[in-house]
Amino acid sequence: MYPKSFASDNHAGVHPTILEAMAAANHGDAPAYGDDSWTSAFEEKIKETFGPAAEGFAVLNGAGANMVGLALMLGRYDAIICADSAHIATHEAGASERLLGVKLMTVPTGDGKLRPSDIKSRLHGIGNPHEPQPAVVSISQTTELGTTYSPAEIAALTETAHESGLRLHVDGARLANAAAYLECDLRAITTDAGVDVFSFGGTKNGALAAEAVIVLDPSLANAVPFLRRQSLQLASKMRFISAQLTALLTDDLWRHNAAHANAMATRLANGLADIPGISLAYPVQSNAVFATLPHAAAETLRRRYLFHYWDEPAGTVRWMTAFDTTPEQVDDFLEDIHKAAAM
Repeated sequence: MYPKSFASDNHAGVHPTILEAMAAANHGDAPAYGDDSWTSAFEEKIKETFGPAAEGFAVLNGAGANMVGLALMLGRYDAIICADSAHIATHEAGASERLLGVKLMTVPTGDGKLRPSDIKSRLHGIGNPHEPQPAVVSISQTTELGTTYSPAEIAALTETAHESGLRLHVDGARLANAAAYLECDLRAITTDAGVDVFSFGGTKNGALAAEAVIVLDPSLANAVPFLRRQSLQLASKMRFISAQLTALLTDDLWRHNAAHANAMATRLANGLADIPGISLAYPVQSNAVFATLPHAAAETLRRRYLFHYWDEPAGTVRWMTAFDTTPEQVDDFLEDIHKAAAM
């Protein structure tokens, strides 16, 4: 039996408030495939949160949300510009290439974040029938390295993309953690920054198989129901997904959960500061801590705790905290890290 997992925020359970919302939806019959009052309430909550032009569509998982959202903006010969560490490039088993049939034009980055110059570096060949045509810029918020784009950074990317005839997509699996770190609302890093399509992640923030595709460009929304169905992301009993997402967006539960997870990561990172031989690989700007430590220490810890190597040759591991991680669990982990590093 392992103690608290630091491998992924996906390992956490479901927040009690979200369980209550699901239980409340579990009374009697309701029309399937989203023709229910819970989904209507969710769609209104999306407009309340992201603006009157926003259209929200509940889906089952993050990769599916990305595939549906990206498919809206891509033709058969198009390409996606993204960081080489982007989730769509490294952790979705080639789904973009296989299912969407497009090329990923990756850009190496030191911190997981694209800059306007990175977009411009991939714009050669536009109009040339021998080359794939960049059509979408996709960023992860937070990035796969736990770093966070500010509203100004996203606005600069959208401006560059739009000037070049491209659209901007955000993989928002941890959008809540980014907004909590930045101390802004969700709209500031999406609608107000000019984003076209993004996903809103619930599963990593206390929900159970609940994600959403949010469309801010009105010209794209009509295609979502068809692409969602074709992508196997249309849930028959959608009320249970919609009820969860509505609960997350009510009374800032999303912020409470994400801010707590972030605080636990900061507590962990601060506790590493006085341990010889351990250093942070990237800034801690969310609920992820990337630490570099001796291989022997990592292996000692892995015999008791669940976590993953990020770069095994370099000795870099990733430690994730969640909405239900407690200060005591972090402190116990730090005590064991101290012991492992001293061996």
